[in-house]
Amino acid sequence: MDKITICKICNNNSENIFTSKILKKYDVSFFQCTQCKFIQTENPYWIEESYQNALNLSDTGLILRNQIFSKGLTPFLFFNFKPEDTFLDYAGGYGIFTRMMRDIGFNFYWIDKYAGNLASRGFEHTPSNNYKALTAFEVFEHLVDPLKEIEEMLQYADTIIFSTQLIPDVLPNLDWWYYGFNHGQHIAFYHKNSLQFIAKKYNLNLVSNNSNLHILTKRNISSFSFQVILKLSKFGIFNFLKLFLKSKTFSDSQILNNR
Repeated sequence: MDKITICKICNNNSENIFTSKILKKYDVSFFQCTQCKFIQTENPYWIEESYQNALNLSDTGLILRNQIFSKGLTPFLFFNFKPEDTFLDYAGGYGIFTRMMRDIGFNFYWIDKYAGNLASRGFEHTPSNNYKALTAFEVFEHLVDPLKEIEEMLQYADTIIFSTQLIPDVLPNLDWWYYGFNHGQHIAFYHKNSLQFIAKKYNLNLVSNNSNLHILTKRNISSFSFQVILKLSKFGIFNFLKLFLKSKTFSDSQILNNR
């Protein structure tokens, strides 16, 4: 068993911190960077098996998570972007989030290399679209080569809004649910130091709620204003802002029927 490997984020040494059983049959080593505290698995040789289904069996929060993110993101997009701006949901799964955001009134499109678009068919990414921001919810922890994938995201937009649970300063016990040993799809875990390194590397601002929601952006967005907007989203502002947004539900149906 290797005791040291190279960090995929900052290229410093990562030390073996534990070994655990993945998919209930593979003994897999986990490594943490001595500098940016990023945690990665050994080479994920089991990953194809993990994705026999795009949705892992234990992800019972799929619909609820999309509801929470759509309501939480609405005030942020409303106050920081223009009504005509176009957005891309990267690794958008079955297209649920894209459809929800279009139903609210935002011009979202979908892209995913592995899952099929069921809920937002007809609004797939096209090269002619000029995206102002990209969303990537519950994606970063799945990335085999995080920097390569982030660079690809930045080709679409210079603002990445994403979710991933941050590693606390005290290493979580092996019963931390986010390790995802049973499904084996989580292979990359970020500390705030990891995200700060990424931001500096690509000359981006990092905005974070220090838990699970983060932004890498060229825009001048303060963490304070981001925190305020997130708090407002919990006090009914979503329903108020919907009064100023025009849902695309009906117009999308007309567009698709006329194709």
